Formats: sequence, C-alpha cells, structure tokens
Amino acid sequence: MTRDVKVDELLALGRDVLLPVYKQREMILERGQGARVWDSAGREYVDFGAGIAVCSLGHCNPELNTALIEQAGKLWHTSNVFYSEPPLRLAQELVAASRFAQRAFLCNSGAEANEAAIKLARKWASEQGRPPERRTILTFHGSFHGRTLATVTATAQPKYQQGYEPLPGGFRHVDFNDIAALEAAMAGGDVAAVMLEPVQGESGVIPAAPGYLQAVRALCDKHDALLVLDEIQCGMGRSGELFAHWADGVTPDIVTLAKALGGGMPIGALLAGPKVAQAMQFGAHGTTFGGNPLAAAVARVALRRLASDEIVANVARQSQAIRDGIAAINRELDLFTEVRGRGLMLGAVLKPEHAGKAGVIGDLAAAHGLLLLQAGPDVLRFVPALSIGDADVVEGLKRLQTALQALPRD
Repeated sequence: MTRDVKVDELLALGRDVLLPVYKQREMILERGQGARVWDSAGREYVDFGAGIAVCSLGHCNPELNTALIEQAGKLWHTSNVFYSEPPLRLAQELVAASRFAQRAFLCNSGAEANEAAIKLARKWASEQGRPPERRTILTFHGSFHGRTLATVTATAQPKYQQGYEPLPGGFRHVDFNDIAALEAAMAGGDVAAVMLEPVQGESGVIPAAPGYLQAVRALCDKHDALLVLDEIQCGMGRSGELFAHWADGVTPDIVTLAKALGGGMPIGALLAGPKVAQAMQFGAHGTTFGGNPLAAAVARVALRRLASDEIVANVARQSQAIRDGIAAINRELDLFTEVRGRGLMLGAVLKPEHAGKAGVIGDLAAAHGLLLLQAGPDVLRFVPALSIGDADVVEGLKRLQTALQALPRD
C-alpha cells in the first residue's frame, strides 16, 4: 500500500467513524520534534499552533518523555480513592507557584476545570446562605470557557450554544473591557462570581485593557463576589509570565489551568484561594481520572520548565520576533490592521477587505509548510511552543510570507 492510498484510506475512515464535529485539514500528522511536525507523506511543517497552545515545550520534549516513561513503568491509575505521590507533589507545586492559592483540584481538561470553578463558586455562595437566585455568575461576550453544558453557557458566544437549549440558568453576560457595563450588571446584588480570561482567545486574542482586571477585582470586593480567572489558554507562561494575571497586579479567588500545563498530556487544574478553599468538602465534587499519576508526573516537569527564567526570556524574544516579522510582511502585502495579544499568544487582525479569510489563509499556510490557527474568521492566531527557537520562528515567518503572497486578491 502506498502512502497516498493509506492517507486517502485514513481520511475516509475519519469521515466514516468520527462524529463530524470537526473540520480537520486533509493530512495525517505522524510525528513531531520540537516546533516541527511531519505528516504521513513525509512533508515537514513548522508548527505555530502547538496543538492549540497545548504543546508548550514542543513535540516529544525529552524531559517530558522521560517523566512519562518513568511513571508508566510504575503506576498509571489509582482513582481518587487512594493517594499517589505525583498528583500530591503537583498540587503542592502549583499552590506554591501561584502566590495566592491554598488548595488545588486536578482534573483532565480545561472544560472540567471551569466546570469545577462554576460549581465551587455556587457552593461557596450556598455556604454563605445565599439563595439560588443570588448565585449568578457573570461572564463576558467573546469568552470561551468550554463545551460542557455549563461552560458553553458561560461562553458568551451564541454560535457555541445554538441547539443546546434549554441552557442552565444563573449566568449573565456583559461586554468585555467595559467596566461601566460590569458595574451596572452587579448592582442588583445577585452576583456570586465574575469569570473571565485575562486574554480572550477564541474571539480574536483580546487582552484585558490596562487597569481593567484591577477594576473588576474592586467591584468583586465591593459586592462580595469571587474573581475567577480562566487561564487555560493564556496561563502557564503563554502570555509572558507563569500566570497571566501577574501582569495585571490582581489576586484572584480561583484560577483554572489546562493546555500548556501538561505539555501535551491531558490535564486540568483549579487553584482555590483562602476564601473558597474549604467550601467543598467530602463528596461535593470528584473525577475518576483527574490527577492520575501519568499526567501529574509529566505536568510536574512541564511546570518546572515553564516557570524557568529561560522560558520567560524566550517568550519575550520570540514574541517580538513574530511581531517584527508580521510587520515586515505587512509592509509588503498590507493585510493586517494590528497585532494584539501578549507573549506568545498573538493575533494578527485582517483588514476589512480581507475579513473572513483566516481559514483560507490557514489552508494556504499548511500547503506551504506552516501549521497556523485562527481566532474567529478575521484573526490569525500565533501560539507556538514557548520553547520555540530562533531558526523555527524565522522559517515559519518565511513560509507565512510565501503563503500570503499566494492569497487571491478579490
């Protein structure tokens, strides 16, 4: 069987056996190393997507591989009926690194971490004696918090909610970066928590405006509401510091993590500050697989590397290199209005005359050996490995330029 026949066979198999909820590109990725991947036909790609900001230390990172293999020879799963050392050490290290948390809850994904945060906020409000109608959670237009029924309701984007009605109650949405709108929404005294991303990802890579998170924190204090920060995409070094909210100078009550934390292994975490650390007691929440020894062992190594000065410095350097590279491309092709974001979570916004073409550009980029994401129809999203090297950035930008030169001009 030739490779081409095998590719066609596998693509047909995917169309036949998978629930058709994705629109995958017509390729079969086979292996990766660092910031490069190869498909089953042997074609090489520079990876500027990192599995949607997941492969934080690149593909097949030797340190992560070693941790996985060592743990795989010891113990894979115990359930949470028993203790094992890797999740205990990971929780300890996350709490210490966070500068605010007292306790952690380990799970399998970002959606699960946010689901736990929603439940914890409601449980805390219940323990305060608040009736159900005073346990509202405020989230923001353009946010993305997950695909479970509760987190998709918290996600204030109708396209993710359509067809799943009736949605759970107790959520309200306001405009992001509009403190007056938030203040008005909290005036009724029914808000138990405000949940937001310091940098919104799916809606176009939109950071919180300077001073905004501090104003949100002040409103939460005024109305005795929790501040819940979803750092699933923007955290763990992605936006320039280990925790995204450090740049904003605020102390949250809850932070949720996933993606980069496992470096490719599925894991999520909720970090709970002193106000809520005791709100859930025995039986209040749980997970069969969450905090399993395999994922926790890998995440411990990832956390240590992501917190290093080396990674922090590399994120700053490569962020500027990508910004400079896009600016140079734009001087030639005049495609973008701005580049926004923080660290290695960047969005290049297409000019109005090219609106809606982000997906087309992604296909062109893949054809020219670059894996690139979008954040909505009008924004190219750059979230490479935080360890990406100079040569990979240069080559990726070169391939991007070639792809954009081939973009049809209407």
